[in-house]
Amino acid sequence: MKSRSLKLREAHKVGGSAAFCSILWDHKAEHFVTSSSSDPSISVHDGLLPSTLPPTILRHHQDGVTALALSHDSSFLASGSIDHCVKLYKFPSGEFQTNITRFTLPIRVLAFNGSGSLLAAAGDDEGIKLINTFDGSIVRVLKGHKGPVTGLDFHPNGELLASIDSTGTVLCWELQNGIVSFTLKGVAPDTGFSTSIVNILRWSPDGRTLAVPGLRNDVVMYDRFTGEKLFALRGDHLESICYLTWAPNGKYIATSGLDKQVLLWDVDKKQDIDRHKFEERISCMAWKPNCNALSVIDARGKYGIWESLVPSSMISPTVGIPDILPKKRNEILNFDDEIEEELHGASESLNDSFVDSDDGESHHTSRKRLRKKTCIDDDGDAYEELNDGSSLPSASQFRKMSHRVHREKQYAGSGAFKSTAASNKYKMQSSFQPGATPLEPGKQTFLCYNMLGCITTIEHEGNSRIETDFHDTGRGPLVSSMIDFYGFTMASINESGCVFANPCKGEKNMSVLMYRPFRSWASNSEWTMRFEGEEVKVVANGAGWVAAVTSLNLLRIFSEGGLQKHILSLDGPVVTAVGRKDHLAVVTHVSDCLPSNEQVMEFRVLNISKMTEELKGRVALTPGSRLTWIGFSDEGSLSSYDSKGVLRVFTGQYGGSWIPVFSTSKEKKQEENYWVVGLNTTSVYCIACKHPEIFPQVTPKPILTILDLSLPLASSDLGAASLENELILKQLRLYETQQRVDDMALAGVDTTALEDEAFDMEVSQDKCILRLISSCCSSDSFVRASELMRLLTLEKSMRAAITLVTKLKLPFLAEKFCSILEERLLEEANEAITNPSQNPNREVVTRVESKVQNPPASFQTKSSATKLSATTFVRKAKVSEGLKLGKEQVKKDETEDVKIKEIKKLNLIKKPVNNVNKEDKGLRKEVNQEEARRSSNPFLKSTV
Repeated sequence: MKSRSLKLREAHKVGGSAAFCSILWDHKAEHFVTSSSSDPSISVHDGLLPSTLPPTILRHHQDGVTALALSHDSSFLASGSIDHCVKLYKFPSGEFQTNITRFTLPIRVLAFNGSGSLLAAAGDDEGIKLINTFDGSIVRVLKGHKGPVTGLDFHPNGELLASIDSTGTVLCWELQNGIVSFTLKGVAPDTGFSTSIVNILRWSPDGRTLAVPGLRNDVVMYDRFTGEKLFALRGDHLESICYLTWAPNGKYIATSGLDKQVLLWDVDKKQDIDRHKFEERISCMAWKPNCNALSVIDARGKYGIWESLVPSSMISPTVGIPDILPKKRNEILNFDDEIEEELHGASESLNDSFVDSDDGESHHTSRKRLRKKTCIDDDGDAYEELNDGSSLPSASQFRKMSHRVHREKQYAGSGAFKSTAASNKYKMQSSFQPGATPLEPGKQTFLCYNMLGCITTIEHEGNSRIETDFHDTGRGPLVSSMIDFYGFTMASINESGCVFANPCKGEKNMSVLMYRPFRSWASNSEWTMRFEGEEVKVVANGAGWVAAVTSLNLLRIFSEGGLQKHILSLDGPVVTAVGRKDHLAVVTHVSDCLPSNEQVMEFRVLNISKMTEELKGRVALTPGSRLTWIGFSDEGSLSSYDSKGVLRVFTGQYGGSWIPVFSTSKEKKQEENYWVVGLNTTSVYCIACKHPEIFPQVTPKPILTILDLSLPLASSDLGAASLENELILKQLRLYETQQRVDDMALAGVDTTALEDEAFDMEVSQDKCILRLISSCCSSDSFVRASELMRLLTLEKSMRAAITLVTKLKLPFLAEKFCSILEERLLEEANEAITNPSQNPNREVVTRVESKVQNPPASFQTKSSATKLSATTFVRKAKVSEGLKLGKEQVKKDETEDVKIKEIKKLNLIKKPVNNVNKEDKGLRKEVNQEEARRSSNPFLKSTV
């Protein structure tokens, strides 16, 4: 569908964040009215010459106008405001009449009944006020909602009033007696306390159905009598629907969403027939009564008229308008004593016909039974009146029919039927491609964006043009642009090539998968695959492989040349997938969304080259959030990011756990959203988008923002949150490095470089711990300081800690630290005796360490308290630039000498701390004598 150009004019100035703006037409299409929640004035525009004649401005409110309503004959205009007042004007003159009522909290919505005799008003206050427009008296207050009421609509015949609140609950009221006809709990999105986004609902012009925004970015139609779900209109809205309006004849309906799209639907065919993408969210719409046009106003106070939106080949929206007569204007609801008594008895009998469902909702069972019984009634008498298109039964007539059917048709069993209309199931998250942005007609969007490069697409002369760019032009080849004849909507890129896919477009157009290598020794190395009866949901590629997950929950793996290698069945619907080198991570749904609106997802990390599964587990998400990104860090750790702004990294600690390493709640600047691209051990790379945008624009070229990883730590009395954050991240990084060393050692790969890297990490970690010990001493947290002492890895670091507390004049803490070091050295001595083969160079390291009184920072020895698992590595002792240690084969008869030296060192520690240096000199002398003795024996020579 082609994008149209629609020019918008400013009606109200909106500063700062978006506002809720309203627009209404009178019944003759001679005038239309606009307002904004950020502007206390109301504008009455000339409908014939809106751009020529200035509007009439009504200034009577003290704060922004949040609600407008016109009576059916357009003789009265009502307005509600944040200033808690509801005002009444003559229309179109705008002459102020009266403050018809007042609330204690802001007003959200107003609605006239068909005759104009009643005005319904509601907002953040408890209850819906029904106001007599003749004398301003309050006829009744309807109470039942648990949140602010944001939508009201009278039934065309005036006997029912539908209402919806910010929690998504719908109530249908019978106005003659003030009782609830049916309840639909949690069927619409929860908008919270936002004043710029509201829930809305509308009766169809013929009064048969009630349209309500659904939880799946759709519009759900409910039956007028029973509240049962009839069908849903589901199309290309990417986010929740925030406004809807019926065409005058009820054959079409227009919807606007938070995705800034307006869609036009053919209700009978249940499909969208046109759409328009706007720069801002459309907050209100109104059909022009006498022609094929739709007026819109966005959240910035700009309005426009979409002309000829229904194609000329289809029925005009003004043809075949239903004629349902409302109550006469002088028929006001009178609630006298007699009627109240009747209502009391009716409500008691009605309560008996309500049952509580498992989820705590109340449903009208008699109407549910009626519908089931009348559908199978042989004579059809009870349903004849319902199927008669000329008239609709009133609520009271329907109730009489219900009692008659119950008398004639005794239903079997004592169990009550439960209505499915009030189902509170939340929607399972739809599949998405990491690094992709929603397609926008006429605008360039990202099919893929990662740390390597990006792939963009833009519509051009009926087709799309795809461009591939690398962030570092010297890293990747120059890839020419490509004309897209398939309409690709997703892509994945790595150093070898890129893969594209599109969903099915109709019954005949199959989903297509295409791979485009960047370098190949053969010509025509691109290849495509077509899928019949299934469509591609997510794509990924890695080192020599391409993967696609389809709607049949099949994981299809291809070689880089297009060979179909594997087809795996997944456990549930796919959410997303990402590849890196030999690894493929796939996220799938485990079950339906929980009643608490929590997604239940599972991930699997597959090694494609080895055909093995390396990791599997649940995906951790913040309650009520959605998964928005998944990827691998620069070091290869699986990472995820949710819609609440929490970035997590999966680690093998505690049997496999997700660690939250970043939260936007602490880093987020005002009016900024972060779109994650990648991360490493210290930073997260993202694109900052101005609120309310959550996706970046292609032009101008987005700039990567680098933010430091920051765990959501609690506020500590130590006052060293940055050091604690640094320590946890260093421990995590060291753990992952040690795991890689173990894996490489088991595979027989040289680990020298990685061992050196791990040694440097230990030095850096000890420095951080020493700074934390200093902070603990300053705040008198001595127990915490001793715990940190035990976390030190290197012996030199432990001696430095003893020196630190000694200088701080804390002798009792120095004594405690000495005992901890003594325990550490004793453990090492015992281990050297029991397991000499696991650490053959221990004697060499100890001997050289004893030689040097003040060894440089690079010379460290590793303690066994935090030793690497299973396949430990031997640390290189770096004494000076010219000093190198070689390996020495220690004989079994030397183990006793090692133990003697360790015991001597323990004795040194037991002496006062201020004499440590003096005793060290004596120890060095003994070591020198020992070395001289060994030099005379060639079998005991060291290789230093």
